[in-house]
Amino acid sequence: MIDILIAVAIGLALGSIPFGLVLTRSAGHGDIRSIGSGNIGATNVLRTGNKPLALAVLLLDAGKGAASVALAWWLLGPEWAALAGLAAVVSHMHPVWLGFKGGKGVATALGTFWAIAWPIGVAGCLAWLAGAAATRRSSVGSLCAMAAAAIAGLVVLPPPIALALLGVALYVVWRHKANIQRLLAGTEPRIGQGK
Repeated sequence: MIDILIAVAIGLALGSIPFGLVLTRSAGHGDIRSIGSGNIGATNVLRTGNKPLALAVLLLDAGKGAASVALAWWLLGPEWAALAGLAAVVSHMHPVWLGFKGGKGVATALGTFWAIAWPIGVAGCLAWLAGAAATRRSSVGSLCAMAAAAIAGLVVLPPPIALALLGVALYVVWRHKANIQRLLAGTEPRIGQGK
């Protein structure tokens, strides 16, 4: 039981760091939650027009997922690493410091997947690039990434960890429900524009 609590605590602590908010404020862009979609993730940070800042948020958000997995793996062993990653993704989406209103979890999930098994991270990142390049819509890339990572996880991971990864991917997809509705309606904005 103590191992479960430690793994969850690691993920919650690292996942809740709102890098998008901290970096945009530090760069003089104010509160990122008042821009575009109101999201604290890299896609919305890109709407400030500051590409290096958006890249930094992307890498840091991915890094906190990877760091959660790595730290739990080092302290507790691989069986608890996926749980820490799951907690990091959920905490990124619902950070206690921001009234439980955070990002959509794509970068943090991809960082988690990379740390659990790099082929899954590669599959997710390549799928994101393909989906986003084909449609110029980040949400399509995100949905493609989660699908590819979930399928790769089912192939390369033991069933309990693969199911945990699948749960992460499905929750990230669920967080994109408004994007999916806009995609179906033909109103989803392109990368760097709108909501």
